[in-house]
Amino acid sequence: MDDRTRPAAREDTASLVETIRGAFRGVAKRYGLNERNCPRHASNCTADWIEKDMDRGVAYFVLESGGQVAASVALERAKPDVVYLERLAVLPRFRGRGFGKALVARALSEAQAMGARSVGIGVIADEALLKDWYRRLGFVETQTRDFPHLPFRVSFMHRPLRVSGGPGKS
Repeated sequence: MDDRTRPAAREDTASLVETIRGAFRGVAKRYGLNERNCPRHASNCTADWIEKDMDRGVAYFVLESGGQVAASVALERAKPDVVYLERLAVLPRFRGRGFGKALVARALSEAQAMGARSVGIGVIADEALLKDWYRRLGFVETQTRDFPHLPFRVSFMHRPLRVSGGPGKS
């Protein structure tokens, strides 16, 4: 069957929760994250989170494979020219098939259509393989910070987007 990406709708909330929680479960286990020490980690995602995100304009996209949601990503406008890529999630049984890369490409295209000049993401600083993966997709690490409410350091990465300025410009 064909794989396809599409915007998520409210009716996809349960699938989004299942995908996000399932994709981030391994990270949570590796770092000992739980609802007490990191209540906002994606492994604790709830339908309420997704619905509130959608209510405030966060756009979710899903990638379906064989008729089921295999992966998802969210885009949130942080500033007029900056969009955050959030909760990129690929269920473990679908990894290694290019689904994450396909969703990042979709997210970058959507961000550009929104008029963004760059896309940012935050990742656990110790996740070297993940940071390398994002680097291969054009992201650059800009800073690493500690937050008192998080039991890990966060690395911020950004990727500039081509700015279209009319005919013959990009």
